[in-house]
Amino acid sequence: MHRSNVLRRGRVAALVLAVGFASAHVALADSSLQMTTVTYRTVNGHGLLADVYRPKGKEVRPVVVYIHGGALIMGNRKWIKYDKRVLSLAEQNGYCVVSIDYRLAPETKLPALISDIEAALTWLGSAGAKQFHFDSDRMVVTGDSAGGYLTLVTGYRVHPKPRALVALYGYGELNADWLNKPNPYPSHNVKKITREEAMKQTDGTVISDSEQRKGGDGLDLYLYYRQNGLWPREVSGFSPDSLAEEIAAYEPAKHVTRDFPPTLLIHGTQDTDVPFEESAKMAAQFRQHGVPYILVSIDKGEHMFVGGNETQIEDAYKTMEEFMTKYLEAK
Repeated sequence: MHRSNVLRRGRVAALVLAVGFASAHVALADSSLQMTTVTYRTVNGHGLLADVYRPKGKEVRPVVVYIHGGALIMGNRKWIKYDKRVLSLAEQNGYCVVSIDYRLAPETKLPALISDIEAALTWLGSAGAKQFHFDSDRMVVTGDSAGGYLTLVTGYRVHPKPRALVALYGYGELNADWLNKPNPYPSHNVKKITREEAMKQTDGTVISDSEQRKGGDGLDLYLYYRQNGLWPREVSGFSPDSLAEEIAAYEPAKHVTRDFPPTLLIHGTQDTDVPFEESAKMAAQFRQHGVPYILVSIDKGEHMFVGGNETQIEDAYKTMEEFMTKYLEAK
């Protein structure tokens, strides 16, 4: 990723907080994992890509699926580079990692976007497993923010079902006040975005990588939606009159049963982008239905744990590694 894009990723974080298979094999620098980019799905001529990292050889390996965040509007599969712990854990233990792109909103609406996640897991358990020697019975899905939301979606909408989930500052609701009403926090209102400014960031072209968005990476779109309480309807495409009914199918908090995979939730208690209560509500659903879970709170942590106690954050990541290893190693 070019340095300018790395800086743009930093700006996204800062503003949100202060606000057929083709491809070449690329050996990672100083890593025993090899990366292969593949097309896991093609929709109307648009190829959806996944980066597969795995140790050399053909031994069948457990697999971690990484789903990037970005409010369903921004990001790409390469954002896994900002979460080096997943790749480090895989390298240390001989796991495979699959980091996926998916079509982004608002150009693609929620039902079609979710169908990409479903297709990715189907591919992983079938053609992908054959090509890359995945043990799809030993699979953990993880993601942060919107990726945490999509991780929770895999708990009830995909096949094969993951063995366990790890959602970092994710959410289980879409039709909620924190999304349907203007975000009041200064972090989201550093600059008021006009509709005209927001719409300059999209010409309607379907994308699965926000670096491909011709008018910008989508940050202004996101801020405009959050400043005006428009995110659920703009992302879903559902009308205000039918939104509550239609969007329910895509809300994990409404679909927890005792068959939901064991889940680790990690969330900052002062998150002004995704409220801590979203993870607390998922935890309550898990308790009610007898689903094994762990909820780790980062005291005073903002989104991405900014401002949280460093020791507490490190302990949370250790818990994450232990949790993932437990379910990836179990026979």
